[in-house]
Amino acid sequence: MADEASVPDGSVNSPQSIRDARRERMFPELSSAEIERLRRFGQTRRYASGEKLFVTGEIAPGMFVLKSGSVEVRRRDPFGHLALIVQQGPGQFVAEVGQLSGQPALVDVYALSDIDTLLISSENLRAVVIAEADLGDRIMQALILRRVTLIEAGSGGPVLIGPAIGPDVVRLQNFLARNAYPYQVLDPAEDRDAATLVSRSGARPADLPLAVCPNGTVLKNPSEINLARSLGMAQTVRPEQTFDVAVIGAGPGGLSTAVYAASEGLSVIVLDAQAFGGQAGASARIENYLGFPTGIPGRTLTGRAFVQAQKFGARFVIPVEAVRLDPADTPLRIYLSDGSEVTARTAVIASGARYRKLGIPSIGEFEGRGIWYWASPIEARLCRNDEIVVVGGGNSAGQAAVFLHDFAAKIWMLVREKSLAESMSRYLIDRINAIETIEVLTETEIVAISGSREGQLERVRWRCKQTGEESEKPIRNVFLMIGADPATGWLETSGITLDEKRFVRTGRNGIDHAGPDRPLPLESNVAGVFAVGDVRSGSVKRVGGAIGEGAAVVAQLHTVLRHSKLHVPADRVVASG
Repeated sequence: MADEASVPDGSVNSPQSIRDARRERMFPELSSAEIERLRRFGQTRRYASGEKLFVTGEIAPGMFVLKSGSVEVRRRDPFGHLALIVQQGPGQFVAEVGQLSGQPALVDVYALSDIDTLLISSENLRAVVIAEADLGDRIMQALILRRVTLIEAGSGGPVLIGPAIGPDVVRLQNFLARNAYPYQVLDPAEDRDAATLVSRSGARPADLPLAVCPNGTVLKNPSEINLARSLGMAQTVRPEQTFDVAVIGAGPGGLSTAVYAASEGLSVIVLDAQAFGGQAGASARIENYLGFPTGIPGRTLTGRAFVQAQKFGARFVIPVEAVRLDPADTPLRIYLSDGSEVTARTAVIASGARYRKLGIPSIGEFEGRGIWYWASPIEARLCRNDEIVVVGGGNSAGQAAVFLHDFAAKIWMLVREKSLAESMSRYLIDRINAIETIEVLTETEIVAISGSREGQLERVRWRCKQTGEESEKPIRNVFLMIGADPATGWLETSGITLDEKRFVRTGRNGIDHAGPDRPLPLESNVAGVFAVGDVRSGSVKRVGGAIGEGAAVVAQLHTVLRHSKLHVPADRVVASG
């Protein structure tokens, strides 16, 4: 989510120089003049030696700018131990990126002496990074780098205690990693403290993993939503609050909508059932997106957009699933899986698509136990020195195969078409052809899979459609990249018009509104409800296409809000957080 420290051309990028430069960017020292510029955004707070400013697991009050005295930042582990992260003194500020949206603290912060601070609330912190451009950039860079460092160190978040390759450990790891939340994994078979905690909790094998949260709560094999609630990630929405825009889906299209709408003064709420980034967030590397000639990991690209949207005040509620939209309601009402509701004057459907599955009856038994729909470092480490299968002939499959070849001993790439050229970019084809450990089998499909009594995938059989010849191999990991179906099941009762493949129709694409100028190009047949990205009928199924539509829809939102006289002026928008 942040670049490494840059150095002048011609200088030597030694590991120590990079570390020093990164630390300087993480913990910059503000001048007295810069602190004076921040004074209008905050309030003076004084603390005595030994008092706590932040408490792990509790909502942080905002960002503290130290005017005098010093503090110690510590991380807490599930066994009650505190470890020093850093000491900070006059001119430095205490916060990380979670304070942009009023998230619980990931660290403890103690006053080492009597201190004099300037407390800037989450709402005012967002105002700082917008109003004070150069100073705001330095602050934002530091906040992001601090979160990156916490993630790299596994500090501040929950500790997952269970078998390192256990399917539920991997499930929760994926959830936390895709939401840029730090965590640690301890295997009780290898860690004595972890084994003792499991014993004391009375946990059975089915109860693992235990999730030990920063506030001391211990959850037994929790669902993603229960873990999120315990961590304070899943924030509630005030029922009396009406947003200008509700964005359903936090993939590239939804993130783009959030950034541009919030930056133009609209109040925005973004809902997603899993994580920000969508399928793009799970991509190992995107190499054909404008402006990144060496490529960029999908999680990095979407992570930057996620922080950028929060900078402008967009509010995110993740994980929560939209289950129904009632077009008869004015304003619009979106009903959520947890029983709550969101009210908005307009809505943008950016729910994307759900991974397509093979038509094999037993496929569901092995999901998370050898059947994967994305390839992240978490899955990659499970493939080390093994033979694996990647299924698909599109760019997602190609990117996965190229990424995984550094881990797997052999990759069998199964493609239904006669050649990769039918659906894959040329640069990926050339790269795959140059990797000796990837073998492409065209006109080939999986016909059977089987596994162990414990439910782990163990064997895969495939057939060449042209010759009828079948092969079976001991395979423990299969990556399915065979496309996706639109995530529109929740719109069944909404009255929104879908095409024959269940994508949302927009504009003059077979729908009609009363009035010569409606619907607008990205508007559905329901007034004020728009669709962007992969979920929209006729869209280009590319990251760049979704981002472009997310930006374009904002002008159309303004048109609807202006003509319907529903827009709340920017100075009366209810702040998120």
